[in-house]
Order: sequence, then structure tokens, then C-alpha cells
Amino acid sequence: MTALSHKVAPAPTTALCLAAAFTTLLDQSSLNTAVPALRDSLGAGAGSVQWIIAGYSLTFGLALVPAGRLGDAHGRKWLFIGGITLFCLAAILAGTAQEAWVVAVARLLQGVGAGTVNPQVLGIFQEMFTGRERTRALGAYALVGGIAGVIGPLVGGVLIDTAGWRYVLLLNVPFGLITIPLAIRYFPQSAGINRTTLDLPGLTLLGAATLSVLLPFTVPGTGWLLATTPALIAGLIIWERRYRGTPILLPALIRERGFRNGTLIAMFQFGSSLASSLAITLYLQEGLGWSPLHAALTVLPSALGFAVFSAVGWRILGRYGRRSVQWALVVAFVTIVATALIVQFVPEAHLGLALAVTQLVNGAAGGVIISPNQALTLAYAPLEAAGLAAALLQQAQRVAATIGTAAVTGVVLASLGRDSLTYGLAICAAMLAAAVFVAARPVGPAPALPARAPLDRPAARPR
Repeated sequence: MTALSHKVAPAPTTALCLAAAFTTLLDQSSLNTAVPALRDSLGAGAGSVQWIIAGYSLTFGLALVPAGRLGDAHGRKWLFIGGITLFCLAAILAGTAQEAWVVAVARLLQGVGAGTVNPQVLGIFQEMFTGRERTRALGAYALVGGIAGVIGPLVGGVLIDTAGWRYVLLLNVPFGLITIPLAIRYFPQSAGINRTTLDLPGLTLLGAATLSVLLPFTVPGTGWLLATTPALIAGLIIWERRYRGTPILLPALIRERGFRNGTLIAMFQFGSSLASSLAITLYLQEGLGWSPLHAALTVLPSALGFAVFSAVGWRILGRYGRRSVQWALVVAFVTIVATALIVQFVPEAHLGLALAVTQLVNGAAGGVIISPNQALTLAYAPLEAAGLAAALLQQAQRVAATIGTAAVTGVVLASLGRDSLTYGLAICAAMLAAAVFVAARPVGPAPALPARAPLDRPAARPR
């Protein structure tokens, strides 16, 4: 039974969750436009830029699982508040930094803060809502992300042209400072649902395995760590099977093909989306010399399409079911391929308009994919593991985002030509092709989406 306080109506809690999403996602959407100016101002090399961009996703991904587990076990309120506080303090550190390495460290801390907040948001949605209401809540969460995606590049471009890149890094601080006192007052106090140990050895092995995959893409000379990944994963599996408490790799989650497939889809699609947007922005500003505002206006249709279709994604899911996600993935793949062809063959005079069209379609496809796929995937999670399930889902996304953005940044910055951007987009297309393949695999009957019946759990079965 949920331990949420019944004195607090869902509306204030939902508003706070959406405010937290806006605060953390506004930062991500506006940063891309600030990278070239930051790079020139602080003399940051390619390695520092990779850390500033990919380091956020690195620590975001590492913080997710322990934060989700702590929220399930001990309540979400103070983890939510602490995460927002750390995020804002780190933003102030980044915005006032005089060295590139300080910005990189601040971004690492911001990742920890965001990784602490987000499992609490999705976990609270799991506890508060069922059925269509849950899908709509997740859709609102994605819609807020789309709005942040619309505002971020535009405001970032204007701020860089008028005030400087530092104000872009400080842009999310006022929203966070408003959210913190309201969360102290209105966020529901809960005692936790699943009083279990944290499984520290399992968390350590999972974190080590994640680092062994991510560091080779962000730190030169650490490629040898990839060789340790199989041993770390094997050690994690052996430990989890013998652990007598509640393991991190919860069998009720891992056994569900619907959860596994949905997590893989989220991972490949999210990594491709972030990496492709970053690649285009870097090329337009660094390669062609476009202004931050001009580049932001070119990628703006992606955020607009995402915002519009996130608002109606739950309706599309209700009508067409899992097929809507599958076909949207195909559209996203075709769009990335079309973008690569446009980069190669369209003259610069018409490049902005052509890219704006493909960005609009790609954003619309993302709106149909992200929140519906989250709803379908988290439907397989037991309530007592709501935060952990959300954390594992988001950790997979952040692993892909870290690898994708680091790899694509390195490829694009290598020569800043059309060919380098095409190679970067080819990486994104490969990730989407993998998502299409996974989505085509059968997972059994999808959770039903009737008008009033809950969809939060698949058909009852022995566990």
C-alpha cells in the first residue's frame, strides 16, 4: 500500500514533478547552443568539451539506480529536494567558472542531482496514477520536456548574443529556487514502500560495469576498461543470484520481456535523439559559422514537433497500441537517413530549411515514442519497485546518451565538414535501427488501454 500522505492532493505534487523536469531539461536543451562560445572563452579542448557534454549523462546514469532504490525504501520527498538543490548549486558553480575543468566538474555534480530527482518523479507517478491517468502524466512529463526544448535553444541563443554563455548555464537556477521551497511545503511525505537493504555490493558492481562502458568514450587512454566489462557483469549476476535480500536486478523486472525490450528501445532512441541534435548544432555553428540563434532556429522544429505529439501521444497509444511506437521508430530512422543525405547534397543556402523539415518530423516521432514507451515498459514493474524500475529505464537511456554524444562529438569535431557530420548521423541511424529491431520482437499481449481500466500491470501471473 502506498505510504503517501493523503493530505496532499495529486495536483500540487504533479506540478512540482513537472517543474523539476522543466528545470533539469531546460539546462540540457540550452547547453548545446552555449558549447562553442564556452569553448572559445575558456580555451576548452575537444576532450574538455566531451566531458562537459557527456559527463552530465555519465553521473546522471550512475546516480539513478541508488536514488531509485533509496526512494522506494525510505521515501521520495527529501531525495527530490536534495537533488534539485544540488543541481542548482552546481549550475551556479558552472556559470561562474573560470576554467573549463571547473565547468566539467560542475556538470558531473549536476548529473548527480538530476539523477537523484528523476527516479522520484517517475516513481511518484507510478504510485499516484494507474491506467490512462498514468500515461497522461508521463505524457505531461514529456510535454514539459518538449517545452523546455523549445525555450532552451531560443533563449540560449539570445543570451549568448546579448549577455554571454554564463547566463545560459545559470538559466535554470531561478526555476530551481522556486521549486525547492514549494517542494518542502507541498511534496508528499512518504515512509517508503519497500523496506529493504540497498544491496551495496550489487550497486558497486553495477556502477563499476557502467563506468567500464562509459569511461572509454569520455577519457582518452581508458579503452582497456572495456575488457573488464564482461567480468564485472558476470560478477554482478552471480552476486544477485546468491543475495538473500532484495537484489538490484529484481527478478520480477528482469524476467519480463516487455520491460527488457522497452528499456532497450528507450536506450537506443534517446541516445540517437540527443546525439543527432548535438551533431547538427555543432556543425552549423563550428563548421559553417552560423550564429547560436540561427542554429537554434534550425533545430527548433524538433522541439516543437516533440511538444505537440507528446501532448497527444497517450491518445495515439490508446488507439493503435504498441504498433504506434514501432512505426514511429521507423519514421525516426528514415528521418535520420534523410538528414544525412541532405547534409551531403543540399547547398548551404537551402540547408537550414531542409534540416528544419527533417527536425520537425524527427521530433514528432520522438513525441509518439518516449512517453508511450515509458508507460508500456513501466506497466510491468511492481509498485514496490516503481523507483527502481524507472531508474533502470533511465540509466539505460543515459548510458546510450553518454556513449552517443561522446562518440558523435569526437567525430564531428575531428574535421567539422559535411562528411564528419554524416558519419556522426550514421552512428545515430545505427542506434535507431537497433531500436526498430527490438521493437519488432514479440512481447506477448500489451497492457490493455481501456477507457477506465488500469494499464499499470500486465495480466496477473505467478511471480
